[in-house]
Parts: sequence; C-alpha cells; structure tokens
Amino acid sequence: MPLVPLLRLILLPALVQVTPTPTVLFGPWSGAIEIPGMVLAIQVDFPKAKTGSGTISIPEQRIKQVALADLKVEGAAISFRMPGIPGDPSFLGQLQADGSLRGTFTQGGKQFPFVLKPGALPPPVTPAPVKALTDRELSFPGFNNFPLNGTVRTAQGHGYFAVMVAGSGPTDRDWSNPLIRDPLTGKLIPSHGGRDFAGWLAEQGLSSLRWDKRFIGSKDPKLDISLDAQSGDIRAALAFARTLPEAKGKKMLLVGHSEGSLLSLLVAKDADALLLLAMPPQSMAKTIVEQVKLQLPSDLAAANLAYLEKVFQAIRANQPAPEAGVEVFPMLVTNLVKPLMRAESLGYVRDTLDLDPWLLAARVPVPCAVAWGDRDVQTWKPATLPATFTGAVIEVSGANHVFKRETRPKAGLTGANGVLAYGDDTPLADLSPLAAWLKGLH
Repeated sequence: MPLVPLLRLILLPALVQVTPTPTVLFGPWSGAIEIPGMVLAIQVDFPKAKTGSGTISIPEQRIKQVALADLKVEGAAISFRMPGIPGDPSFLGQLQADGSLRGTFTQGGKQFPFVLKPGALPPPVTPAPVKALTDRELSFPGFNNFPLNGTVRTAQGHGYFAVMVAGSGPTDRDWSNPLIRDPLTGKLIPSHGGRDFAGWLAEQGLSSLRWDKRFIGSKDPKLDISLDAQSGDIRAALAFARTLPEAKGKKMLLVGHSEGSLLSLLVAKDADALLLLAMPPQSMAKTIVEQVKLQLPSDLAAANLAYLEKVFQAIRANQPAPEAGVEVFPMLVTNLVKPLMRAESLGYVRDTLDLDPWLLAARVPVPCAVAWGDRDVQTWKPATLPATFTGAVIEVSGANHVFKRETRPKAGLTGANGVLAYGDDTPLADLSPLAAWLKGLH
C-alpha cells in the first residue's frame, strides 16, 4: 500500500548560493524547510567522525533521529538523503560566508529552500499535565443491566450536562485505541482525545460522563454487542446521568464522536440536544469505500473496491466472506474484511452498514450541531448538505478527526500518517466555533 509524501509538493526556487569560508561540519545543526504557509523546523546531527552517517529530526512530522544516507561533503557542497521516506527526500546545500548551510530540499521532484545553522533546536514546550482532580470513577447499569464503567468530569456554569459516546472499534471512554500507532515504527501513540475533550467541555462550564463501551476489556465472544445493546447503553447512560448530583437541574447534551455520532442519532429523543463530532457524512459502507480509495494505487483500485463491494453484499446477505483474488491487497483482508465479518460483531455491522446519518438527522427533535475538522481524513464535511437537515453545521479550522491541532496540509494526509497528530503531545485545535454554539444552547 503506498505511503504519502512527507511534504506537500509545491515548487519553490532555490536560494542564491554564496561561496563560504570553511566551516567545521559536525554535531547538531538546526533550521527550517520553507513551504508556503508553513515553516518546518529541522535538526541534523552530523557525525563527529567521518565514518558516521548522522541523523535528521523533523518534530512537526514526528520524525526523530532518522539515519542519513549518502552524506557527502565536497568542499562547500553538502548533500544527503533520508532513506525509506516516500519521494526519496534529499538535501543539497552550500556553506555560506555567514557560517550557515543553505540550499534545496527535494522530494518527489519538487523543491523547497532550507537553511541550517550550528546548534540544536530549542527543547519542546512540555504540555501542562492533564488535571484529573475533578474526575471520579463510577459504574452504572447499561442495557439489560450490563455493568458499564465511566468517569465524571465536574464543572460549573452551563445549563447542560454532557454524555459522551466514543467512536468505533476498541475505543475506550478516553478515545484511546490500540490501533493508533506510528506508521513507521508501529509503536503505540498515547492518545486520550476524549479525556481532553471532556476537559475542554469543563472549561465551557459543562460537567460530563464518559464511559467504556460494553466490549472494552471483554474477552467473552458471546457478549451481546448488537445495535440494540449498544444504543440501549446510550439510553442507560443518559438515564443514569440525570441521577448524578453534577446534573441536577440540567439538561442532557449527547456528544457523539465518529461512529458514536451515528449511534447518538438513534437515541436523539432521549436527549435535550446533540453535538455530533466527526459524523460519518454518509453510510458506513460508503465511508469505508472512500477511506480505502485514499490508500489504493490507481491501477489496483478497481479490483480491490470490487472485492470490497462483494464483502458488503455478503454481510447484507449473511453469507461467508468471498475469496480474495491475487490482485486484492492482503492487508485489506486482514485489517478490514476479517474484523468486519467477525462472528461476534457481524450482526452489529449488518445493522449499521447502510444507515444513512442524514435521514436520521432530519428527524432529530432537539437542537443539533454537526462538526468536522477541516483536516479530517477519516470523516469529513460533505461538499453538499441535504436541505432536510436544519441544525447547525460547523467546520473547525486546523482540526483533525479527534479535534486535535493539525498543521500539515490536508493534501499530504492519510489515515496512516494522520494519527501522528492524535497523540497526547498535540493540543486541541481552536474550538471557538463549538464554544459559540454551546453558549447559544438554552
């Protein structure tokens, strides 16, 4: 499956070069690559011995100490490559009279100016620790009295109490997910976007309840995870929230994220208002197709998408998975088809596969807002909105799927590299448009 270029491919002219006085080239040098609307800080650690390779770090791209290749020093000319990165990124520069190294960064045939000077980048600012002093843990009965575990975040000032519904798969109350991993190293990326969003809600004066879906931590293959059970859990969470001291005298705001938005629409009449974050813009089947399209090479897309449609038909007809031909990517089968057709969750997938969120949204009897980040590559604001939806539509600038800050151009983002900005070291985006909508709730 192809990878995505490190930087947006925009051509810029190289800077004029000046012959420098000789400079010793070892240890850390830092500076930036300049692209339109963005400056990427970089640090190159040149080897202290002639036999070393050196490393490069680009913090904004989550690249840390990647070994250099083909490092050459020929008089004032310096060149090196970044192996294993799409587009074969390379640097060619000249030492300048002021002691700097200036030149051209090339990737995928496109060029960007860069500059380096002796010395390391300043250390990153450590984000303030998440305050959990106002959190309290609890359990409550879900659908058919199944025990659910949750967390209440306490706040004061708003007339609503928020009940948060997490997204698809093994996503817990804090929106942590074991599938959120660095695409280069495979290492887990600590990510607690739901906990962070609960903190943001508290800043707006809303207390909240967030809770683990019934299958989080369960190894019981016979556990009821049907659509009735999971939507029933949301109803149970709303009913339980109304009994909490933090919710006394307050209305209920149901906050659904991603697939949680779709489920929230099914129980809309049980809430007093809905905030739907990163709602799938179409049915799950169509959304999956769009997500897969972004990751397929054009010459193999047709065969793989045709196979995916056969899988959907098998799910709808309760038939076994079709055989995958040699043209089908093995990862498509392993990472998508097999989980979709797992026996214990197949009924839930069948019931939700073709649900149209806009048909459900048109029937919502309470105030409703749908919000997307404009850098979201998993779900996104559709080009046109149905006239039947009369709620608020919000697009948050510079926000990704979990409403964290994303500074990379959307054109260079995929589901694989997008998760690099989901982690705890990335702050929430500017959510002022959501704050304005919350202030208008009565």
